[in-house]
Amino acid sequence: MDATDDPRARPRHESRPVGTPIVVVDDVRFAYQRRGEAPVIALDGVSLAVRAGERLAIIGHNGSGKSTLARLLNGLLLPTSGQVLVAGLDTRDAAARRRIRQTVGMVFQNPDNQLVAATVEEDVAFGPENLGLDAPEIRRRVDAALALLDLTDLAARPPHQLSGGQKQRVAIAGILAIEPGVLVLDEATALLDPFGRAEIRDAVRRVHAEGTAVVAATHHMEEAVEAERVLVMSEGRIVLDGSPREVFAEADRLRELRLDLPPMARLAERLSARRPGFAPVLLNVAEAADEVTKESEVRSQESGGIAGGASLGGASPAPTDLVGAGLAPPSPASPLARAQGEGGRGGEGSPIIEVRDLWYTYQVGTPFEAGALRGANFELHAGEVAAVVGHSGSGKSTLIQHLNGLIRPQRGLVRVNGLDLADRSLDLAAIRRQVGLVFQFPEQQLFEPTVGDDVAFGPRRIGCDRQEVRRRVREALDTVGLGFEAYKDRYTFGLSGGETRRVAIAGVLALEPRVLVLDEPTAGLDPRGRDDLLATLLDLRAQRGTAVAIVSHDMEQVAAIAERVWVMSHGELVLSGTPREVFGQADTIKQLGLGLPQVTELMHALRSRGFAAPTDVVTLEEAEEAVWTLWHS
Repeated sequence: MDATDDPRARPRHESRPVGTPIVVVDDVRFAYQRRGEAPVIALDGVSLAVRAGERLAIIGHNGSGKSTLARLLNGLLLPTSGQVLVAGLDTRDAAARRRIRQTVGMVFQNPDNQLVAATVEEDVAFGPENLGLDAPEIRRRVDAALALLDLTDLAARPPHQLSGGQKQRVAIAGILAIEPGVLVLDEATALLDPFGRAEIRDAVRRVHAEGTAVVAATHHMEEAVEAERVLVMSEGRIVLDGSPREVFAEADRLRELRLDLPPMARLAERLSARRPGFAPVLLNVAEAADEVTKESEVRSQESGGIAGGASLGGASPAPTDLVGAGLAPPSPASPLARAQGEGGRGGEGSPIIEVRDLWYTYQVGTPFEAGALRGANFELHAGEVAAVVGHSGSGKSTLIQHLNGLIRPQRGLVRVNGLDLADRSLDLAAIRRQVGLVFQFPEQQLFEPTVGDDVAFGPRRIGCDRQEVRRRVREALDTVGLGFEAYKDRYTFGLSGGETRRVAIAGVLALEPRVLVLDEPTAGLDPRGRDDLLATLLDLRAQRGTAVAIVSHDMEQVAAIAERVWVMSHGELVLSGTPREVFGQADTIKQLGLGLPQVTELMHALRSRGFAAPTDVVTLEEAEEAVWTLWHS
């Protein structure tokens, strides 16, 4: 037997120079076949090469084919036609599949679905053990993977006791221990808090620096800018392929494809429209700070003033002749911002939900006892939009599951419309019709075979007649952007991740609740789907007076729609206020393992350069006007 056929031999990729193809996808088509239905084409003539040592990002709208392509790269799916070669081996060759999966390792969105052992160390060793390696080699690989991912101190810990970011690092370490040539990440940071996301991004940088090619399918545009190359997919095809700067220069095309620009690229787009000569594409905060500073110096020289120390916060008068000054009028607010402004502010009168001194402990009296809530206080008023943020394990999900009685208070008070949820005689079914809850993993809420039946489940249970059920299902599906006729007969198991999430939300909306509570509602949605959903929530507030509470790790999203932000840490609500008030406390937010909107980070970066920048800027529109004021101070 040739040594290269031995699964215990070193992977072939180690001898491949950086830049040579390690995975080749040649004219691949892939169709999902559903019983009694026409095939659904997921990939339609895709060709690409992944080169050794390359860092590649794949972006695209929900259903564009990203995840399907990712699963084809290591033979989890096989092409309907065309060919996928990994280190020269055809993925359709069953005898080669073990070697293929040793060469191309894959990490999925939910780390809990990938961890199989009792300790971190054992989990990382699982792959090398299954390759039949001897004990010294397994030890070497496990130690190297743990060290690379900063997990050595956690080697003896049970994976279930780790944070989301730590679990995902363990999953990546387990793949790295088989020493693959390519690491494929399918939305691997979608469910993580900002600190966990930063952990994974740092880990990926280290893995890539070690020579491993990285392919990441993602909806986070700020992650895509860190790649060397970006592929944009739509309707099963690659429609753009280039460097991040080249791809994000195609702003109009990306928006046609239901995508968006990274925050700093959006700011650059707006500022370059008002100030000719300003860089039209910026990819991160550092670039934006450099460009704003440079432009401020240019303006200072033109006017004979001094740029350094100029105030961004002052109310300087605008030039009378904007065109003559080389500026266009202010850009209009985004549809999301307009929807927020038109909706009005809730919060008047008595709270519809009231939480006082709430404590909760899991597995009381066992060795695994863990406190989740420690004296939490929270309230939500009719028509209010509130966001609950915090690091993984801070108690966010435990808190919101108290809001409709899924968890009963152990100590403290939870009231809904004045009714005490600790009262055992209370009709919880009635409470849950008023307070609808959408879970973090929406697939856990879908159990009927078709979309229409799943959304209809709630209305049928509360006794709605056939006509009323149909009305509610139609309205709920239309509200979340899934046409009634197109989706009512679709099988739930055949939906994409984004479609699954929207169906779960529709099932709750069909009950027409007064309060909608959502745990990470936009995870897995493409940028357009995210903005459409958030605008829908604001419309519900404006038209029906629906109160909305969102658990989110996306600080841009929180800044865009929330009127009030509750910050949790270790089971306590430690900060509350408007987004401006909360994100204005940057040092505290970062100490809590959270992030800031990038426009807020930009203001802090400018302030560190000597400008009197306002640090309470939280939206793109505010950042644009702040910079505009800087140039005319």
